[in-house]
Amino acid sequence: MQRFKDVKKASILGIAGNLFLLIIKGIIGLITRSEAMIADAFNSAGDIVSSLMTYIGNRIASKPSDEDHNLGHGKAEYIYSMLVSIIIIMTSYIVLKDSIISIIKHSKFTFSPYLIIVCIITIVVKLSLYLYTSKLGKKYHNLLIEANSKDHRNDIFISLLNLISCIFALKNIYIVDSIVGILIGLWILLTGIKIFKESYNVLMDKCISDEVKTQVFKIINTHEEIKKVIHFNSTPVGYKYQISFTIYVDGNLSTFESHKIADTLEKEIDKKIDEIYLTVIHVNPWEELNL
Repeated sequence: MQRFKDVKKASILGIAGNLFLLIIKGIIGLITRSEAMIADAFNSAGDIVSSLMTYIGNRIASKPSDEDHNLGHGKAEYIYSMLVSIIIIMTSYIVLKDSIISIIKHSKFTFSPYLIIVCIITIVVKLSLYLYTSKLGKKYHNLLIEANSKDHRNDIFISLLNLISCIFALKNIYIVDSIVGILIGLWILLTGIKIFKESYNVLMDKCISDEVKTQVFKIINTHEEIKKVIHFNSTPVGYKYQISFTIYVDGNLSTFESHKIADTLEKEIDKKIDEIYLTVIHVNPWEELNL
């Protein structure tokens, strides 16, 4: 399936790009003792693990349904995106702790033009990865790849903050470096919490959005023979949803005729709404007395 092939490619590119950035950030950060650059290196290390989780989660999610998993393995995307969020939150803790200690100890670092060069390289690499993964995320509605896309976007702003701290270092103002480290840590933390919340909602079987539900009822309302709809339920199946509901049709219709209405509606919803994986409709007879 092309969806899983594209996500696999994006995760491999993410691993390669972040590994390259981790090496150059780590070397320059340790040489100059810049807390902001070291924090950024930790961020890249977390990004590598995130991309690896994306690769593994996508590989599991791509497996077809079987006897033990009748609805497929799609929820693996959300299990691994939750693991990614936990890794991101742990990374933010390390970054925040080191930056706060740096402020307390009044730490300084050695300015180097390589700090600026690394920031520029990071911005270019991350902007390229962000544009690529953002396009895939919108195309496939894949939470794993969307999480990676947001991470790449965040890294662009983080590198811009890093660049600002380098400029202040030229004026011998070093506290900005530690403050930037704290801002990076907080940004990483908020990103991790947001991804965790999104993953949690799906794993806890959160219902479809009001927008998608409205689309479903618009299709239902085009069928004049349907008198009433009750018991509407939805269950997430990977990145899509299975929905079920009961419709009431004229009780004088034959069993074949009433079920043909349901079958037609099921196929129409599944075809027209990408977010719907499967539609199951129960049919009840409608009596004029119900009016």
